[in-house]
Amino acid sequence: MAAVESTRLRLAAARRPRRSHAERRAETRAKIIDGVVESIAEIGLAATTATEIARRSGATWGAVQHHFGDKDGLMSAVLEESFNRFAERIDAIPVAGTDLEQRSRLFVNAAWQHFSSRHYQATFEILVVHMRRKPVQGGDGEQSQSWQERMTRAWDAVWTRVFADAPIPRSRSLLLQHYCISVLSGLASTLTLAGETAAGDGKPGGSGLQDRELEMLAATLTRELSG
Repeated sequence: MAAVESTRLRLAAARRPRRSHAERRAETRAKIIDGVVESIAEIGLAATTATEIARRSGATWGAVQHHFGDKDGLMSAVLEESFNRFAERIDAIPVAGTDLEQRSRLFVNAAWQHFSSRHYQATFEILVVHMRRKPVQGGDGEQSQSWQERMTRAWDAVWTRVFADAPIPRSRSLLLQHYCISVLSGLASTLTLAGETAAGDGKPGGSGLQDRELEMLAATLTRELSG
């Protein structure tokens, strides 16, 4: 019986489909990015060396260079991954069948899940320390927009999708976006200083005061977006 069972296990293993090159590549990139995020959250960007990244990701520094080019390329990839996670949360907000008040609350909740995560902490430290106003090179070698400008445009795109029907001028919408980012990033900084940063699982910690501040932000968005 044991021999039959062993044969079944071997047959099951043999039937397992092999991963494609693209799947293996994506998995390696994800492990490296996760290693960087974990390292920055625990020991800071300055201590996140090539050796530390390789140790945490299980990949050699040569593999890191193969996938990202250099440290600048790796930091850029972490920024993109972090924002993509934020965009996915916002894209999950239903627009049809919900009013501005409901969407304001859903937006604040989804945004806070990101701002209180390790990915945002890594994003913030990279932008401040490593990529601060550093221009991104375009395909022709000329300097393109700064990361600050690119993030602003990307944020505007996800915001506009959720609040496209808000009856307010464009200038007011942009001001409200900046206000929202300021409040969320300020709360995230307070959370980090208190040592309560979430582990990146989308379940941020926080105090009752913080919850009330988030409720105030949602109420402010509802009032302002309603014109």
